[in-house]
Amino acid sequence: MLNFLAPAKINLALNVISKRSDGYHEVDMIMQTITLADRLSFVNHPQLKVTCTNRRLPVDSSNLVWKAAVLLKAETGFSGGAKIHITKRIPIAAGLAGGSSDAATALIGLNKLWGLGLTQSQLIVMGVKLGADVPFCILQGTARAQGIGEQLTRIDTKLAPELLLVTPGVQVPTPVIFQKLQLNQLKIRPRIEPAIAALESGDLDQLYSSWGNVLEEVAVKEFPIILQVKEYFKKFGLPFNLMSGSGPTVFAINPPQELIMSFINGLPRGWFGCLTGFMTN
Repeated sequence: MLNFLAPAKINLALNVISKRSDGYHEVDMIMQTITLADRLSFVNHPQLKVTCTNRRLPVDSSNLVWKAAVLLKAETGFSGGAKIHITKRIPIAAGLAGGSSDAATALIGLNKLWGLGLTQSQLIVMGVKLGADVPFCILQGTARAQGIGEQLTRIDTKLAPELLLVTPGVQVPTPVIFQKLQLNQLKIRPRIEPAIAALESGDLDQLYSSWGNVLEEVAVKEFPIILQVKEYFKKFGLPFNLMSGSGPTVFAINPPQELIMSFINGLPRGWFGCLTGFMTN
């Protein structure tokens, strides 16, 4: 049996540049792997079988892990199968790329299990066929993602902070947020270059003045509970908080240690909260 972690990601900056004719959006983002992670286990088997600890997650051909296995077989001509078990810790449809990370980890794990010998670069090219976040979830660490998310440039960050992360009890479908996005009405955009410089120098104050997520304004209107989450952070003296991806997850960096337990213990029923941190390569 092989076991691999499938870490979640957050967006330290998310800008949408334009909408393409194929329906995808051109983006410019800073993405960061965090220590909150699912775990995938792999065992050789004649057929393909996917199981999961979270019963709300389908384990049929609609699952991204299943799709990743089918794609890998189609691309390489491999005829065998595998049993893949997902121990789910990342909330579903939370803006944390849980599904994309599981798919990325399936490509990595099956490449190893089946002895295919594909390079990381080859897996990244394959991964974009599964979703825009999958290439970054294969690369991991800290990176700028451009194009639809597949053009990746590593960032040498000097920050390695803890994070308080909260996901309220709603699932936010990413397509819904992008459909509602009006690019000509965006009021504030993140400043990507200064944010990268802040990461490279370890300047947290500069990061706060540069970061942002253009999807947050849309998501808050569609899912007002996100605003409640942000207000919860402010109540604990954490005004610098940011929504990840298309939401609804919100995070804050380097919370005071004396606040952490009361913050997590005071979360409303049905909300998920945890202390996590940057995972760097």
